[in-house]
Parts: sequence; structure tokens; C-alpha cells
Amino acid sequence: MSFNISFPVFLWQSDAEVHIHWKGAAEIVLAACSGYLDSNGCLQSINEDKKFFEAAIDEMAASSLRCVALAYRLCEQEKVPSDEESCSDWVLPEDNLVLLAIVGIKDPCRPGVKDAVKICMDAGVKVRMVTGDNIQTAKAIALECGILSSAKDVTEPTIIEGRVFRALPEKEREQKAKKITVMGRSSPNDKLLLVEALRKGGDVVAVTGDGTNDAPALHEADIGLSMGIQGTEVAKESSDIIILDDYFSSVVKVVRWGRSVYANIQKFIQFQLTVNVAALVINVVAAISSGDVPLNSVQLLWVNLIMDTLGALALATEPPTDNLMHRSPVGRREPLITNIMWRNLLIQALYQVTVLLVLNFWGLTVLGLEDDCDREHAYKVKNSLIFNAFVMCQIFNEFNARKPEEINCFKGVTKNHLFMGIIGFTLTLQIIIIEFLGKFTSTVRLDWQPWLVSVGIGIIS
Repeated sequence: MSFNISFPVFLWQSDAEVHIHWKGAAEIVLAACSGYLDSNGCLQSINEDKKFFEAAIDEMAASSLRCVALAYRLCEQEKVPSDEESCSDWVLPEDNLVLLAIVGIKDPCRPGVKDAVKICMDAGVKVRMVTGDNIQTAKAIALECGILSSAKDVTEPTIIEGRVFRALPEKEREQKAKKITVMGRSSPNDKLLLVEALRKGGDVVAVTGDGTNDAPALHEADIGLSMGIQGTEVAKESSDIIILDDYFSSVVKVVRWGRSVYANIQKFIQFQLTVNVAALVINVVAAISSGDVPLNSVQLLWVNLIMDTLGALALATEPPTDNLMHRSPVGRREPLITNIMWRNLLIQALYQVTVLLVLNFWGLTVLGLEDDCDREHAYKVKNSLIFNAFVMCQIFNEFNARKPEEINCFKGVTKNHLFMGIIGFTLTLQIIIIEFLGKFTSTVRLDWQPWLVSVGIGIIS
């Protein structure tokens, strides 16, 4: 039902005259009435009682009731349209209607809406309400569901009517759009104008809707969310996401999972770049200085397997956390790699490169193999230690990548069983490679002391 437009309904009264009934927005229908029927069914002039009816409408609207007025007028039978096409041309007359009733319809907020609105606002998502309801009804509903936090908020330009908004010049409309929280008595075109103004101002806009009239706004928005139960097929086709249960609280899930996917991509990028930078610098510096590389192609292939496949599975499957909903939204032009990620990446890469280059140039001394007669075996032990320490650094660096902005990188790690399983699987494979596949990877078995050194280097990271 649209409360902006009045629809005529024809009821036959006699052979000569027809009652034409209108229903629609209470204040609009009331303005066209010149009389009303009292409780006895007698026609009375509305002039003296018009303020009474207006006060009743305001009182119901303030109680978050949607007000609909019913009225009629007499018409000669010959002038009544005979088909639907002619009927659609009828408009609300300016006067001479007789008021029958004013009805207040209660549409209570669904459970969880107020909490969902609060979560969105805490997450930096501004919730706006665009409705065809009376401006007083819109205020009351906005207060009830938490879109307006207090009665102090219900002032211009937080609250605005659609006709006022659409009459503004384009530049002023863009400036006003950022401040609007509730728009009452709006048409579908007003909703579209608001979306366009917000997008021109650089905002990322998500729109919810269920009707055919919402289709242009859903299509224009960055993210269109249609209702899966009450939504029309046109609205669903114009949207990007269909909310299957029609609950606004599902929007919070959309935001949570969207931020989780974005955060997981950042975690993987930080982890992958750290591995690449460290491996590249170590091999390049060692090759230039000594003509030999500590990490051969097979070892790098295994490291790439950790980095690409297992690392992606471990980090990309991290479930959403409540902490994500306390972050500020990411702007359109913000870089994917943040300053915090650059800090973590560079410090971690610097640590790994420094430690492993020390082992490369002074590893024989550290291991006490400087005087070993079998120089080839001594170098293999040193390179095996470098390879093992490098892999341990990547395994423990996955914990760092999980929580790039937090000091405690082990927080909640036991709840992610897939992450713990991948870490355990990687560590098991590394032990098998070092202890049993030395011929394949050009490594030798390590005693407990080099293993302890490798794990210590990894933990420090």
C-alpha cells in the first residue's frame, strides 16, 4: 500500500449516482475534504472541526501509527470511467470530499532491529530511513528502532520531507544528503535522488527495498539488498544480495562477513609478501656474496606451497569476529595494504633476513662445525638449519598475520580448528622432510639442538 497516493474505489449507491471512495495519506485526503460524516451518519461541515482531525492525525503519527484517511464524493453515473485505463487517470480532487474515517495502523519494529541498528552505527555505518509515511510517524518509528537516538535529533536537516529534498538544487542536495537521517513522505524518485547524491559525495551506499518502485534505487546503489520473502521479482533482479528472511539484522551479517573477507585477504597478502621479500633478499644477498644460495629450488617450492595453498586455507578461513564491527569503514580509495600491514611486513622481513643471513655467513661457528673435517656435510647442516628456521618463521608468522592489529596474536586461535589443523599438518610435513626426505630436498637430519634453535627463531618472530 502506498500512503502517498489515493486510490478511487467505486461503490454503487443508486441508479443515478455513484459513491467514489478514496484512501491514502491522511493529511492529503483531509485537505481535500469539505465535510465529514458524524457518528449518526449525518453530513457535517469540516471547517470547524478540521483542527481536531489534524490533531488526531498528529497524535497517532507521534505514536508511530501510520495514518490512512477514507473519504468519498458523489458522481453522476455517466461520468464514471468504464475501464481500468480510464480509472487510472483519476486524481484526488482538491475539495468536495466527505471524510469517512481516519485509521491508525501499527507496524511494530521486528525483534532485533534496534540492536542491529546500534551495531551498524558502532561499525561506522550510518542507517537512514526513507519512507512514504507522515513525517511525525517517521520520527516516532526512527526513535523506536534507534535510528534517532533521542528527541533532540529530530531537527532539520536530520529530518526532511521528500518534496523539500527534491526541490533543492543539485549541489545543495549533495550537501544536505550527508546530514539526512530520516526522510518522510518520500516518493521512489526521492529515494533514487538520495542514493545518487550520496554516491556523488563519495559515500558507499547500500539500499534495502522490497517493491517494484525500489528497483531504480537498488540498481543505482553500490550494494542493493532486496527482501526474499516480501520482495518483488523486479526488486530481486535489481539487487546484488537477497535477504532470505527479510530481517534487517541480516544486514549486520552481510557487513560482518564482508569485512571478514576483506580482512582475510589483507592477512594473506601480508603473510605472502613477507615470505617473498625474505626469501628473495636472502638468496640474492647470499648469491652475490658467496656465489651459493642457502635455499634451493625444491625448498623454495615447499615454502611456496606453505605460502600459497596452506597459508591461504589457514588465513582465508578465519571466521568473523565482533572486533570487526568496531572498525571504521574502508573508503573507496584507501589502499589494500595499510600502514600497519607495511610496518608488520617490513619488521618481520627484516628480522627473518637478518637472522638467516647471520646463520648463512656465521652458521658454522654458531653450530660449532667450523673445524669439522667433512666440510660438505657441515655446509649441508648449516643450510638445513637455515631452511628449517625459515619454515619455522613462516609457520609462526601465520599467527602474526591472524591478528595484524593486535598484540596478542594467539587470541581465539584454538577456536579455529582448521587453522590449528593446518599448522599441525605443516609442522608434521616439515619434520618428515628434514628427517626422512633429505635426499629429495638436499638436507640432512638435524639433532635436537638445531631443532631447538629453529623453533626458537620462529617463536621470536
